[in-house]
Amino acid sequence: QVQLVESGGGLVQAGGSLRLSCAASGRTSSTGAMAWFRQAPGKEREFVAVLSWSGGNTVYADSEMGRFTISRDNAKNTVYLQMNSLKPEDTAVYYCATASIPTRIISLYTDWGQGTQVTVSS
Repeated sequence: QVQLVESGGGLVQAGGSLRLSCAASGRTSSTGAMAWFRQAPGKEREFVAVLSWSGGNTVYADSEMGRFTISRDNAKNTVYLQMNSLKPEDTAVYYCATASIPTRIISLYTDWGQGTQVTVSS
């Protein structure tokens, strides 16, 4: 079991930037991938980005159009999501999650954080 705590959310104007953090603790040895998902009210939870922990490979949702970057700090067991050129449609609760392999399939993620709110004003 892995415990995940997100931070870094807040209110930002369109065009601004935020960096989200996800600190992992507990039994992290089986973690092969860490990912970010987001969910807006009334919408399905959607994939944002994933990082393969061992290989460092990254995959992003097409909708992000290169605006977001996922990265890690191995020493701190922390994954980040740098979000630039934010748009109002980016407003959502952002969650980090872990899986044994990098995947877009939500059901394969076994551990989730509680989420952090990102609000982008126009």
